[in-house]
Amino acid sequence: MRAELKNFQHEQYYFRLRLGFTALVVLCLFGLLATRFFYLQVKQYNHYQTLAEKNRISLVPIVPNRGLILDKNGVVLAHNFFVYTLEITPSKIENLEATIAEVSKLVEVSSLDRKRFNKLRDESRNFESVPIRTHLNEVEAASFAVNHYRFPGVEIKSRLYRHYPLGKLGAHIVGYIGRINDKDLINLEKDGVLSNYKGSDHVGKSGIEQFYETQLHGTTGFQQVEIDADGRAVRVLSSTAPVPGSNLVLSIDSKLQEIAETAFGERRGALVAINPKTGEVLSYVSQPSFDPNLFVDGIDVDNWKLLNESLDKPLINRPIRGVYPPGSTFKPFVALAGLEYGKRAPPYAINDAGYFSLPNSTHRYRDWKPSGHGIVDMQKAITISCDTFFYGLALELGIDRLTGFVRHFGFGGKTGIDIQGENGGLLPTPEWKMRRFKQPWYQGETVIVGIGQGYTLTTPMQLAYATATLANNGIAMKPHLVTQIQKAITNENLAIPFVVQDRVSIKPENIDIIKRGMVDVTLPGGTAASVGANAGYSIAAKTGTAQVIGIKQNAKYNASAIDERHRDHALFVAYAPADDPTIALAVIVENGGHGGSAAGPIARKVMDYYLLGKLPIPESTKTDNKKPRDSGVSIVTPQTTPEEELHD
Repeated sequence: MRAELKNFQHEQYYFRLRLGFTALVVLCLFGLLATRFFYLQVKQYNHYQTLAEKNRISLVPIVPNRGLILDKNGVVLAHNFFVYTLEITPSKIENLEATIAEVSKLVEVSSLDRKRFNKLRDESRNFESVPIRTHLNEVEAASFAVNHYRFPGVEIKSRLYRHYPLGKLGAHIVGYIGRINDKDLINLEKDGVLSNYKGSDHVGKSGIEQFYETQLHGTTGFQQVEIDADGRAVRVLSSTAPVPGSNLVLSIDSKLQEIAETAFGERRGALVAINPKTGEVLSYVSQPSFDPNLFVDGIDVDNWKLLNESLDKPLINRPIRGVYPPGSTFKPFVALAGLEYGKRAPPYAINDAGYFSLPNSTHRYRDWKPSGHGIVDMQKAITISCDTFFYGLALELGIDRLTGFVRHFGFGGKTGIDIQGENGGLLPTPEWKMRRFKQPWYQGETVIVGIGQGYTLTTPMQLAYATATLANNGIAMKPHLVTQIQKAITNENLAIPFVVQDRVSIKPENIDIIKRGMVDVTLPGGTAASVGANAGYSIAAKTGTAQVIGIKQNAKYNASAIDERHRDHALFVAYAPADDPTIALAVIVENGGHGGSAAGPIARKVMDYYLLGKLPIPESTKTDNKKPRDSGVSIVTPQTTPEEELHD
C-alpha cells in the first residue's frame, strides 16, 4: 500500500494565507509610514522648518553700551571702553591647570589673575566663559590668536569694560557693576527682564549702578547669522541694533564732593548735603571709601579680604546704612514739638541746677555742665544745648506725642533716596519695646529720648533730611541724586521731578524760635561759635555728641582713657544762608568727640565752597604761629568757653 506523505493542496492554502497576512502587515506598515510622512511633511511643516532654520541660523545677541554717569557739570563718573579679554570655558577643558600653564607661556597670567579666575569660576556656571586675563594689549592678543588652535575652550573676546575714572571719590554714590550670579538671574527673571540680558555678563551691584540698572543697561540687539555644518558664520541675514543705555546726570558736584571727602582726612564718618527747596543731594560722603574698579572684573581674594575684614568697614554705605544716636542734634525737633503741643511757650524758662530728677526719685539725669546754666528759655536751651531743659520737656510731652511729631521730619523711616539698602533707623515706642524686649516702657527712657540718646537711632541721611525739612519750614522734599535721564537715541532729557513727601503743620512763630536758637549756636556764646566766625553768611546749626558706651552716675568722661572706637561720636547739622537756605547738611565723625570741634569744621568747608566758591587752604600752607583756621578760608578766633567747646 502507498502512504500519502504531503497534502499539497493543504500546504498551498496555508502558504497563500500566510502570504496574504504578510502582505497586509506590510501594507499596514507602509500605510503608517506614509501617514507619518504626511504628518511630518504636511501637518508639522512649519514646526520643522523653524527647527531647520535654527540649525542653519543662529541668533547672536548684541550687548548695548551701558549708559554714562555724569556729575552736574558733565564730569564723567562712570564710562565704558573696549578691551581684549582672554577667557576660558571650563566645561570644554579636560585639564584646566595644564591649560592655564600653557597659556601663561604666551600671555602673562599673574597669581592675582588666577585667584580672581577661581573666584569667578565658583560664582559662574560651568558652561560660561570666565576671564583669566583682561586688558590684553595688541601684541598679547596677536600672540595668542596665532596659537588659538592649540587651546580649545580658550578664546579672546572684545568686551565693553566699565571704568570709574575718579576711583574712590563718590564710590558709594556711583556704586559698581559685577558679573551676573545666580541670585541676579533669579531677580532678573522675577522682574521679567532676563531675556534682555542675553550676552550680558554684568549688572549693577550697588549705588546708582544698581538703582538705575534698567535705564543704564539699555535694550539688547540681535543678529541673524547663517552658519554652516561646522558652526562657522557664513553671512549675516538680518540685524536688530541694540538701544544704548541712558546717561544719568547727578546733582553732585565732583569738586564739592572732593572737598567734603578730603575734609574727613583719615577719620571715619559720613556727610549728606541737600538743597532743602528741591531735595537734590549736593554731596554724599561715606568714609573710608573704596575703589569700585576692583569689582568690575571680579575682585581678587586678597583685596576682598582687605576690604571685608577691615575694622573701618569701607564697604558700608554709612549715609543710609550707618545708624547712630542723634544726640543733641535731636533737640530742635523736640523743642518744636513742645511749642506745637503747647507744653512750652515764651516767656517760659527754667532754673537749671545742672541735673533733672523724676518725681519721687533720687536718680539724677545730668546736664553736660555740672553747675547748670541758670535761667534758660527755649531759644537759649538750643543755643547752649541745655540737657536739663529737654529732659523735662520730653517727660511732659510723653513718648507717643514726641515720636509721633518728629516722625514727620523723617526720623524712624526711610527717606526714599534713590539708592537701595536704606535703613529706617529707630524711633522707640512702648509697643516697640514690648515686642523687642518683652518689657514695659519707663519714664526715664522718655527723659533720655529728649536729648537724642537711649534707643533712638538715626542715619546721616535722616538727619540731613530732617534738617532740610526744618529749613524749608516743614515742607519735606524727597531726596534724590539723579536729576536728568538722557536718552541715547533721541537725545531727549527727562528731568526728575521734585516731590513733596510731607508737609508738617507748624506755626510760624514757633519755628522762628527754633531757627533763632540755631543761628545763635554759631554766634559768640553758642556751642559752634568757631564754625560761624567770619563766615560771610549766616549759619543755623546744632552740635551733638552721642555716647557710644555708658558712663556711671558719678563718673567723668575721659576720652584719653577710653579706647578710640568707644569714644563719643561727633555730630553737626546746619543750613545756610539762615534767612534763605540753599544747603542743609548733616555730618557725623565716628568717635570724633564733639560736634563743634570735629564735625563742624567739615561742614564749614563744604558750605564755604558751595555758597562762596572758596577752596580750603591746604594744610601745608598753615603755620604754627597763626591762630587756628576753622574752614581753611579765614583766620578764626574761637568764641566759646572751654566748657562749651567740650560739650554739646
